[in-house]
Amino acid sequence: MKFSFSEEQDEFRTALRRFLQAKSPTTEVRKQMQTDQGYDPGIWQQMCEELALASLHIPEECGGAGFGIADLAIACEEMGRALLCSPYFGSVVLAATAIREAGSDDQKRHFLPGFASGETIGALCAVEGRGGWAADSISMSAEKSGDAYQLTGTKSHVVDGMIASLLVVVARKPDGALGMFIVDASDNTVSRKSQNSMDPTRKLSTVSFAKTPAVLLAADNSNEAYERTLDIALACLASEMVGGAERLREDALEYVSMRMQFGRSIASFQVTKHKAADMLLDVELAKSAAYYAAAAIDDGDTDARGVVALAKAGASDAYIQTAVHAVQMHGGIGFTYDNDTHLWFKRAKASEVFLGDANQNRERMLQNWGDNS
Repeated sequence: MKFSFSEEQDEFRTALRRFLQAKSPTTEVRKQMQTDQGYDPGIWQQMCEELALASLHIPEECGGAGFGIADLAIACEEMGRALLCSPYFGSVVLAATAIREAGSDDQKRHFLPGFASGETIGALCAVEGRGGWAADSISMSAEKSGDAYQLTGTKSHVVDGMIASLLVVVARKPDGALGMFIVDASDNTVSRKSQNSMDPTRKLSTVSFAKTPAVLLAADNSNEAYERTLDIALACLASEMVGGAERLREDALEYVSMRMQFGRSIASFQVTKHKAADMLLDVELAKSAAYYAAAAIDDGDTDARGVVALAKAGASDAYIQTAVHAVQMHGGIGFTYDNDTHLWFKRAKASEVFLGDANQNRERMLQNWGDNS
C-alpha cells in the first residue's frame, strides 16, 4: 500500500491551512459557536465555490471532483486543526457519503450535485435515544404507503440537524432489513429541537418524524452501505481528531517556551519535557493510523473496516490525553474560559464518543478481523 502524500495533496493541505488560518481564528470560532446556526454562510460559500471542498469525494458524474477518501481526510484534519465551525462533517462526510454509498445511479445524480455545490446541507439521522451508531442498535421502522414509505420515530445526536434541508434517515424496512431513506427536512411532519452538547462548535439536534414521507435509497444491501458510510466517517473523524491534537501540542509547546519561571523557560523543566515527548509520541502514532485508514479505504483493503475502527480508537485516546497535557502545561490559566485550550479540550471530549468510543471501536475492529480470519 502506498503510504505517502503526493505533491498535489501537500499543496492542497498548504492552501487549505492558509485559508482556515484566515477564516477560522479562535475569535471567529467563539463567535460562531454562540449562534444558533453555528457557522458563517459566507465562509461556507467560499469553501464550496472557491476551494470545492464539498465536492471532494463526490463522483465526477454527479458534479463532484472524484477524489478519494485520503483527500477528504486531509480536509477534515485541517478543519479539526482550525476547529472550523461549519456543516462540513454532518453534510459532506455523513449525509453525502450515505447517498453515495446507498443510492442508485439516478438517485446519486439527482441528490449529490446539490451537496457538491454546497447548496444542499444534509444530515444523517441514525442514533436513537441513548443507543449507538451500530446497525444492530437501530430499531426505528418504516411503513409502506403505496409505492412510498412513511417514517415515525425520533433520532438523537443528529449533527447539523437544525440547519439541514435534506435528511438521510436510517430505519428498518417492513421486512426488518436496514434501509436508508431521504426526507425533506421542511416537511411539516418533521420536528427538530436543538440538543445540548459539551462541544458548542458542533451542533447536535433531536429530530422527530410523524408518518413522514420518505424515499428509499435503492442499495442492494443497505446494511453494508451503512457500514461503508461509517467506515469513511470514522476515517475522516480520526483525521479531524489528530489535526486538533497536533494544534494543541504545538500551542502548548509555544506557551511553555515563552513562559519563564526561576529565571528560565519552563520548557526546560524535566517534567515539561516528559509531557512534550508523550504528546509527540501519541499524536504521531494516531496520525499514522489515521492516514493508513484513509489509504486502506481508497485501496479497497479487505481489512479496512478493522483499520478505521482502530484508527478512531487510537485518535480518541491520543486527542483527549493531549488535551489534558495541554491544559496542564498552560497551568492555572489553561482551565479558564478565556484561554483557547478549552475549545479543543471540549471537542476532544465530544469526539471521544462520537461514532463510538474507543472500546466500541476496538470491539468493531475485533469483530471485523475475526470475520476475515
